[in-house]
Amino acid sequence: MRAACAATAGGAHLPLVTAAAVPARPMPPVTAQTLFFAVAALVMLGNYYVYDAIAPVAELLSRQLHFSDTQIGTLNAIYSLPNIFLVAIGGALVDRFTARVMVIATTAVCLLGAAITALGALFPVMALGRLLFGIGAETLSVAVLVALNQWFSAGRFFATQLALNISLARLGSYLADRSTSFAKPLYDAGWEGPMWLAVGFAVLSFVAGVCYFFLDRREARRGTLALPPPGERIQWSQMFNFPRGYWILVGTCVAFYSVIFPFRSTFAIKYLQEAHGMSNDQAGTLNSYVFLAAAFGTPLFGMLLDRTGRNTFLLALGAVLLPLSFLVLAVVPSGAGASTILLGLSFSLLPAVLWPSVPRYAAPEQLGTAYGLMTTLQNAGLFVANYAAGWINDFNGASAANPGGYAPMLWFFGTLSLIAFLCTLALWISGGRRAQPAPA
Repeated sequence: MRAACAATAGGAHLPLVTAAAVPARPMPPVTAQTLFFAVAALVMLGNYYVYDAIAPVAELLSRQLHFSDTQIGTLNAIYSLPNIFLVAIGGALVDRFTARVMVIATTAVCLLGAAITALGALFPVMALGRLLFGIGAETLSVAVLVALNQWFSAGRFFATQLALNISLARLGSYLADRSTSFAKPLYDAGWEGPMWLAVGFAVLSFVAGVCYFFLDRREARRGTLALPPPGERIQWSQMFNFPRGYWILVGTCVAFYSVIFPFRSTFAIKYLQEAHGMSNDQAGTLNSYVFLAAAFGTPLFGMLLDRTGRNTFLLALGAVLLPLSFLVLAVVPSGAGASTILLGLSFSLLPAVLWPSVPRYAAPEQLGTAYGLMTTLQNAGLFVANYAAGWINDFNGASAANPGGYAPMLWFFGTLSLIAFLCTLALWISGGRRAQPAPA
């Protein structure tokens, strides 16, 4: 979650937009594009904050509500559960009913889910809230990706623009982790205050979505957006007609995000508190550096992609840093800082290349489906990894009294990291070559 390039060897890759593919059309005014970019960033910033609001309160949920690590992992796993089935449908619905309609609908569902989570002193209630939030959040991400394609696809620096949107969204994750500092009184009072702070960010996301709806509708009527005509019906067969390179890219996505979010967005702060003796404030601050690095680094790597077109090489470079980060964390006693640096670099580089690479393998009218299917399988990985990591911790008795019990979890994530790297190597070897930047 988050360049239009010419076809490469092995070739069913289609360029997103080229001068030969579509007739010339007017572009939205710069002021309208700037406003759209701002509201799209706020939509995703609020959404990312709510998702990452669990990690900072994980230790409080364990101590005050007596949640097990399996239950804590389930709060993020259940977010992903409906999207194993629904987000591919959501992507097709984006293609059918427009991105702006789906943004309004999904931000409203996310807000409802965040509010129910904040009311959830009982685990089933909190889990229901996270389930509803998940139903809306991933389809929302697909809708925003498609909207960015529609507003900026004719530009030369689409990967940079997409990376900037991702980086601003990462600020939501950064703020969630830093909330242990700037909202410390809320944490001192218990778990409820931080959850209601997350509701406030969900409101911000919804309001920004409303602004986007009216702005997008106005520009669509003016004919300035790259809008493919909607089909008469959803073509479900399209979900299985993508080339081999797309499926290897999906494998990279699934393995990579099955590490990043279950670890850094669910268990990292609790792990740093109990295995490294950090306070909640210290652990949250260190964990936030991963997202802060992504906020600044992702646009730079997006610019690098636009300049070089070396998608597969950059994917492999970003992926190799991930297993190295867990190797350092597992074998170096004071390696938390170095591991954070490696993880931050990987989290900055790989998403900046991964998401702009999808249009290489999908026609414009299939983008919602392509992103939706990838996100569906990504969420299957997130569900399994979140639940498995919590179960592994409980099985091995991981706690402040037994910090060594966290070692199996680290090796579990390290193995998934290695799989992500091997997928990028397969994509590189399978025929990816240097792609040419899109025409201005």
